[in-house]
Amino acid sequence: MEMVGSRTIAAPREKVWAHLNNAETLKACIPGCEELTGTPEDGFEAVVKQKVGPVKATFRGAVALSDVQPPQSYRISGEGKGGVAGFAKGGAEVTLTEVPEGTELAYNVQAKVGGKLAQLGSRIVDGFAKKMADAFFENFKAKVEADTA
Repeated sequence: MEMVGSRTIAAPREKVWAHLNNAETLKACIPGCEELTGTPEDGFEAVVKQKVGPVKATFRGAVALSDVQPPQSYRISGEGKGGVAGFAKGGAEVTLTEVPEGTELAYNVQAKVGGKLAQLGSRIVDGFAKKMADAFFENFKAKVEADTA
């Protein structure tokens, strides 16, 4: 599955970059995130509870950053295991570009799922993934803009 999109955030690029690397901001913006610890240098560990169709699971996973070019771009990759529900793994390329309205955050996400999640079918899983990505980026935009105001 692949998702491509962007959001324009009314904040300077350096501020958006700082929030993209802040565990507290990320925890607040990830739907269902119960824990998020770590640093950009060492990677992050997360616990996220979600319901995908009829499957409800707690995912525990790790995320690492690579190809870091502050305050411009990085690649994020990770994997989460949800017990009998299965697993999700993938990565995203995130790019920040200065625009007259503030900063454009562009993303290209690639993800794979396995186990019971994969049995739900691509329509349900793809729809859920898009909903999660949209929720994260809307939450992120709102948090950064509120912090900038």
